Amino acid sequence: MSGVKSRREQYSEATKAALLEHATALFAEQGCAGTSLEQVAAASQVTRGAVYHHFASKQALFEAVLEAQEKRAMEEVAAAAAGATDPWEAALRGLDAFLDKCCDPMYGRLVWQEGPTVLGWHRWRECEQKYAYGVVEHFIRSLIESGYWRETESMDTTVRFAFWMLGGAGMALTETPEADRQRVRDEWSQLIRRSISGLRSQ
Repeated sequence: MSGVKSRREQYSEATKAALLEHATALFAEQGCAGTSLEQVAAASQVTRGAVYHHFASKQALFEAVLEAQEKRAMEEVAAAAAGATDPWEAALRGLDAFLDKCCDPMYGRLVWQEGPTVLGWHRWRECEQKYAYGVVEHFIRSLIESGYWRETESMDTTVRFAFWMLGGAGMALTETPEADRQRVRDEWSQLIRRSISGLRSQ
């Protein structure tokens, strides 16, 4: 019976989930600076005190929203790669899933535009590395161990190269008008594919 949650615990979890859901929508629409905790509380039908019970500040709430976005994005990348028959195909499927995610206006604004502004460059970069760096490293290690890639540089240098190349794509897609986003996405896809193909073993 110890594993059964009390009604209070269930209510607390439901309240936190509602706060994250409504904060995500408001931050994506109005930006963090343009959103007040009162608005988040009203949208979630709770008091401001309930917001502070779960999150110490608006920045803490935003950081939780950002981490949820990053976690979901990396799960989608991993799921896309899971059906591949070999590491090379897995990497390409993961790349496509990542670029598609970066075309999502909500993800783009929260992660690439609001993130550095609200958290500051260093804290935002830590968050990016926490979720994305390990995924990139996994793909690269699989490519090297399977013989697809030559290990001509250190693993850390190779992972950082790929990590920041993908980050550049994410930032570029976020800044691209919606009408041109698919074209720019495809251009980045081709450039990245050429770059990683150049590292393939002969």
